[in-house]
Amino acid sequence: MSITYAHTNIISCNWRKLAEFYIEVFDCKPVPPARDLSGEWLEKGTAVQNARLEGMHIRLPGGGENGPTLEIYSYEAMLERSGSPAANRKGFGHIAFRVDDVRKTLEAVTSHGGSALGEIVTHEVTGVGKLTFVYAADPDGNIIEIQRWD
Repeated sequence: MSITYAHTNIISCNWRKLAEFYIEVFDCKPVPPARDLSGEWLEKGTAVQNARLEGMHIRLPGGGENGPTLEIYSYEAMLERSGSPAANRKGFGHIAFRVDDVRKTLEAVTSHGGSALGEIVTHEVTGVGKLTFVYAADPDGNIIEIQRWD
């Protein structure tokens, strides 16, 4: 049996804006075509009545032409998330990007509508190396870890 990681899905009220954030800040690449999907097949597969969604895939950096993507969609009808982003909330925790400059990347996140959640810290992880990282949030409140290993 062969298994390959394919994508992570993010649901957004404005998929175009959120996709542009990841393209601009983290150099993700659009994977056409944009999607406009609906029908009984989608309702059955997602267990969402009258499911209709729009969005696109964007290729994550570092994975090559067939690497994993972020699938960013907006459903016609969506449920609200409650509360502020929290690293210790059950479920999907965060997405992480390895970068050359943590501070510069955090500045790009905030200048493109995201926000800082924590402070930049550096810590020696025994047997692994020196980690510099910070948690931030994209414009929709999804948590992003920005990290550098030395």
